[in-house]
Amino acid sequence: MNVIPAALATATAVTGIGALAGLVLPYRARVPVVGVLVAGVGAAGAAAGVAALGGSRWTAVYSGLVPLAGAHAAVDALAGLFMAVAGAVVVAVAVYGIGYAAGHGAHGLGSRTAQAVLPVFALSLVLVPVAASVSTFLLLWELMALGSLLLVLAEHRGGHLPLERSRERGRSSVRQAGVWYAVMTHLGLVLLLAGFALFAGQAGGETFAALRAGAHDISPAVRGLVFVLVALAFTSKAGAVPLHAWLPRAHPEAPSPVSALMSAAMVNLGIYGVVRTGLDLLGGGPAWWWLALMAVGGASAVYGILQAAMASDLKRLLAYSTSENMGLVLIGVGASGLFAAYGNPPLAALALAAALLHIVNHAAFKALLFCTAGSVLRATGLRDLDRLGGLRARMPATAGLFALAALGAVALPPGNGFISEWLLLQSLIHGLKVPGVAVAIVLPLSVALIALSAGIAASVFVKALGVGFFARPRDERAASAREAPPLMLAGMGLLAIGIVALAVVPGLLGDGLDRAVGSVGLPGSGALTGGGLKVRLADISAQLSPLWVVAALTAAILLAVGLPRLYGRRRRRVNARLWDCGGGAPTPGMAYTATSFAEPLQRVFDDILAPEQDVNVTPVRESAYLVERVRFQHRVPDRIEHRLYEPVLRVLARTGQKTRRLAGGSVHLYLGYGFAGLVVLLVALAVGW
Repeated sequence: MNVIPAALATATAVTGIGALAGLVLPYRARVPVVGVLVAGVGAAGAAAGVAALGGSRWTAVYSGLVPLAGAHAAVDALAGLFMAVAGAVVVAVAVYGIGYAAGHGAHGLGSRTAQAVLPVFALSLVLVPVAASVSTFLLLWELMALGSLLLVLAEHRGGHLPLERSRERGRSSVRQAGVWYAVMTHLGLVLLLAGFALFAGQAGGETFAALRAGAHDISPAVRGLVFVLVALAFTSKAGAVPLHAWLPRAHPEAPSPVSALMSAAMVNLGIYGVVRTGLDLLGGGPAWWWLALMAVGGASAVYGILQAAMASDLKRLLAYSTSENMGLVLIGVGASGLFAAYGNPPLAALALAAALLHIVNHAAFKALLFCTAGSVLRATGLRDLDRLGGLRARMPATAGLFALAALGAVALPPGNGFISEWLLLQSLIHGLKVPGVAVAIVLPLSVALIALSAGIAASVFVKALGVGFFARPRDERAASAREAPPLMLAGMGLLAIGIVALAVVPGLLGDGLDRAVGSVGLPGSGALTGGGLKVRLADISAQLSPLWVVAALTAAILLAVGLPRLYGRRRRRVNARLWDCGGGAPTPGMAYTATSFAEPLQRVFDDILAPEQDVNVTPVRESAYLVERVRFQHRVPDRIEHRLYEPVLRVLARTGQKTRRLAGGSVHLYLGYGFAGLVVLLVALAVGW
């Protein structure tokens, strides 16, 4: 029996009930009821995805849902992988979100609007991979974009904004993030419309089956233009450089459960679009497509993690880390297309499998990182690492969960992120045997960029964990923080279980990954790996098993020491003055801040980061030779945003000011504009005819 249609029907029905409950129920009932229903949406989506990974397939056409074209749906193993990841993340984050929104009043994430939109957004994350026609895909894509935009703006009235900022300034930053996100996501929609319209017009149909059948009859120039347009749109949604500007703005300002959904599930669908369009619908392409994609991936990986290293805002740091990890995935997808273009399908299959596995691993550890950051924000009202500290003793469970997720993010064994990055490196190293000058140059450079990003990532999360959790508290709110409530810990615990499972038994995903790779026309990886991907993953896991034994023993010792202290009697400490060589007791000012920790790395990459600093000396009124105050400001702006976007925005602002003269208030003038536009349209149609 095929469970996919029943699971999707259940998810759709539960979404409708959840949206209605979010609108009509009072606050105290609204948050838990909607949270449970959202978890149900995720569970149904995950069940459908797992069934597809197990070999089930499903197609359907609903002629009455979308005017003219109808709604086309299809689920294969590739769609199932993204559905399963999105559904699993939604389940854990929904449980976490119940505890996060409870007790904060009917504002922010607990508002009627946010609670009504949340189930719809969760359903869109599950259904986007199901679309099997251009019109259906664009409809679901826009539903996902609008839902996420409304949730990003959920706290524009204050809500759970950090306490260290004034409420008015907080509202301004949320609105600004919403504007950036709205503009970037709809520019991406325009690119998608243009690319898919050109593709469908040349292929003679808008269903994915018609696009596959007609792709090879299209001229190479048109195919290349289609790929460039859709790749720009999809990489923008994935947060890749240089179209990443929305990501470090929207993720920090969104409620933490929404940040987790966007970073662990939504950005993945940008990768899905690249794989589905480039490798499946277009059937692959020339080497320059994939070399360009690898270049974007490498730039995103290094630039994203460098910006994360400079960030002192915890959620902004995690947002840039998402850009880095999506860059690594794009390197894998680009390598897969490159190997296929050079006639080595088994190696292409291995590279794509590594990229897809990293999507799964990243979803697990990034969702947990954002949830732990949300717990810190809820307990302290702070996101600034320079003001945090001392949370290991006050929030031991959150600190341990953050450390587990950070281990995966730095790609060190035995973390789950290590396995996928190691598999990606293996595919690139094997690819050195492929003949070609471009391959001989690009692959070693890609390996170097992956190694560089991994090294900087280790520094980033040592900073976040050491300064935020182990250093002395630098603010009274950090010093008085309390552990997250049980429901938030339960949601984070589900994600932690997933991380451990992915690290200990990654071979469970082997068969599903092989089917996902095969669904885009590449062969299974058995021809290269000697027994399939499942065997290779099992071998890697077996080599890491001693490290997991050490990690488990360490965790058991820490729990044995920490739990009695947390829940049992606390031994009275004896305050005895010890000999300190006359230096006195250490103070928070003696420890590294996040900014000072990153300063040596900033010096190394000074030419890339282009930091800005300003020294303002104010003399006393009586004499210019005596100094009353010295003010020093130092910041590391996003250089791409500074050099690329700000000049464009200035030009648009000046153009807008000048064109205000056209709106003089005269009805006759407006009628003239309309008549002139009609004449231009008729002339264009006549010339085209």
